[in-house]
Amino acid sequence: MNQFFNDRRTRRSFLHAGSGVLAIPFLETLASGEKAVSKPPTRSIFLGGGFGFTKDSFYPTQAGRFADIGLTDGLKPLERHQNDITMVSNLTNVGATNPHGGSVSYLTGANVAGTPGKRFHNSISCDQVIAQQLGQGTRFPSLTLSANEPDGGSNAGHGPGLSLAWDVAGNPIPGISKPIDLFYTIFANPNDSREALDARLKKKQSILDVVRTNGTGMRHSLSKHDRDKLDEYFTGIRQVETGLERQAKWADTPKPRATMDAPDEGITGEQAIRLMYDMMIIALQTDATRVITYRQPVGSLLTGMGINLKAHSLSHYGFSQPRIDASQQRDRKCSALFAHFLDRLKEARDMDGSRLYDNCIVSYGTNLRSGHELKNVPAILSGGGAKQIPHGRHIMLPKADTPLANYWLTLMQQAGVKQNQFSHSTGIIPELLA
Repeated sequence: MNQFFNDRRTRRSFLHAGSGVLAIPFLETLASGEKAVSKPPTRSIFLGGGFGFTKDSFYPTQAGRFADIGLTDGLKPLERHQNDITMVSNLTNVGATNPHGGSVSYLTGANVAGTPGKRFHNSISCDQVIAQQLGQGTRFPSLTLSANEPDGGSNAGHGPGLSLAWDVAGNPIPGISKPIDLFYTIFANPNDSREALDARLKKKQSILDVVRTNGTGMRHSLSKHDRDKLDEYFTGIRQVETGLERQAKWADTPKPRATMDAPDEGITGEQAIRLMYDMMIIALQTDATRVITYRQPVGSLLTGMGINLKAHSLSHYGFSQPRIDASQQRDRKCSALFAHFLDRLKEARDMDGSRLYDNCIVSYGTNLRSGHELKNVPAILSGGGAKQIPHGRHIMLPKADTPLANYWLTLMQQAGVKQNQFSHSTGIIPELLA
């Protein structure tokens, strides 16, 4: 998928994919001369990259507008978007303690090992707070994406978990990890029928009924600690049931039909990231969802670049000049891919004819700065959806170790969430606002 555009002459939008063309469902005011529809909703997108970046060549050393201070070597591929990005320094996820876990508490702020009596305990991620308040009118309250990598956990800098997202009970939310699976999540599967869907929903509901019956029967014989664990389990069961109810509710609303073949099964690395980005655009443009998280591949990206080092080994780049060179090459590739995503957002048109970019809040970063450092983490922001946040600058916050949760709280409020506290937040970040 290499070109997205809106053709006002034909009243349709298309995605070019090699020799195939993918038609996007008609959105009323994408055609010229049509009466404007309601104001587009604000979308929130969170991208996570695992390990951090090369300290001396990625991070700006002075505050100011990028047009004046310039971009570092690692950020240089974003130059065409320099007036549309903001970078914030001196943010620290005060709950993070795992130097190999750049994603485990990235969006939650939780100290996952700090709850007495529990070996691991996370909390709800900010994307799910947004989804609870703003995503209930869409087919998917949120889309949770991940990467299909056999070595994609701690050795990739992501740490435990299945995605960037964690539910209200602190349980990991599985991520869609293959482009082909995202394809069939967004688009209608020609092999599916209403009867087949009903059968699957009924089977899943029957399994949940058995689990609930058996679990309830054993509850009276358990210790308090085990009852608490069982209650958490049932909370997860209820969330699965809620998902089933939503699937049933939307069963009579057809998904858009794809007019091209599904992507190949084995796509990985850069190709997978680009394809996921392109399908994310479609999911947002067709209002299938308004909240997306993407825990991006790390190892397969390096392999595709010809770097024969695991991400963990590369994070120790100070051992040799070839490793430093490889780390800097990785930085530029990550920035180039992010620039590609911003290109797509700016090309795509929303329901009122505006750029999709103008209605999105896009955050890119990780819990880790460089190597295994947990302080002063990378935070790059773009999109025009946060109307009070001007872009084109590097902000150095006056207080070191400002809670990353303050950043999330600021973005949540800009998205329209009624929230005055999140995780370890001590307030919003006024320096971000106009």
